[in-house]
Amino acid sequence: MFDIINKLTQTFGPSGNEKKVADLIRDMLKDKVDEIKTDALGNLICIKKGSGKKIMLAAHMDEIGIIVSYIDKNGFLRFSNVGGLDPFVILGKRVIFENGTVGVIWYEENIDDIKNIKLEKMYIDIAAKSKEDAEKLVNVGDMAVFEAGTILQNGRIISKSTDDRIGCAVLVQAAMNQPETENEIYYVFTAQEEVGLRGAGPAAYGLMPDMALAIDVTATGDTPECKPMPVKLGEGPAIKIKDRSIIAHPEVKDRLIKCATENNIPHQFEIITLGGTDAGSIHTTAGGIPSGGIAIPTRNIHNSAEIVDMKDVENAVKLIEAFIRQ
Repeated sequence: MFDIINKLTQTFGPSGNEKKVADLIRDMLKDKVDEIKTDALGNLICIKKGSGKKIMLAAHMDEIGIIVSYIDKNGFLRFSNVGGLDPFVILGKRVIFENGTVGVIWYEENIDDIKNIKLEKMYIDIAAKSKEDAEKLVNVGDMAVFEAGTILQNGRIISKSTDDRIGCAVLVQAAMNQPETENEIYYVFTAQEEVGLRGAGPAAYGLMPDMALAIDVTATGDTPECKPMPVKLGEGPAIKIKDRSIIAHPEVKDRLIKCATENNIPHQFEIITLGGTDAGSIHTTAGGIPSGGIAIPTRNIHNSAEIVDMKDVENAVKLIEAFIRQ
């Protein structure tokens, strides 16, 4: 499964530019499902037909990034965020543009207090000598993402964009396993989640499923002096109870708990006050769709070195398969 994860995390795909990720997934699943289509917003929808309940499984393809807003006379790039970026987290990180150009994020040297760093006081250095030099490589409006490898170490993955390529990998693996079920399964790889859960709602409206799950990441409470939280790496996927965007539907939540318990799948529970997932957009669509979520415990979210445990990933696949078979 690491090969799937590696390919997905290393594919360029900031919000609104998910096509390369969609093309990769389409190629992976073209012989595993009955129908594949792309809607107007760029959501990739892979359908395994059946006569039972219509179940939508959603994982977002997009990753956070930056967009160039201005190029100065010396070739330095000013930029804005695409999704949630913390100036302190991105400082000194490498970014890569779709054409392979690499740059480094830094800050104006006249800042006398590190606490005053804001995105508008930062720039990207692509080693250009002038504006003309820079424009041979990058233009205003071009997007970039973190530049970082994907490593498997001690049974855990360190990588950029596991949010939410890890969720995509879970759905790809589940679809490849082709669990036997009478239900009709929609494996939906959504667009523009990081900028406001924009793709999932329209996808759900077009499919009108009986229920839905969002597969995404969640923070952990197992690092030094962190905020108290029951989720830990390696303790199993987390069944969503509540986040800022949704209170999980009791039918969906209880079905997940039953599936995990009956199949001896390690699991945890997720209650967070910040952040949301595609379930937040899906559950208010078209009169309401019962929705919930499965979250992969992840350290350092929205960083170039997010960490997940392979056991949690594999158990998330098992939980999804049990859920759609029921």
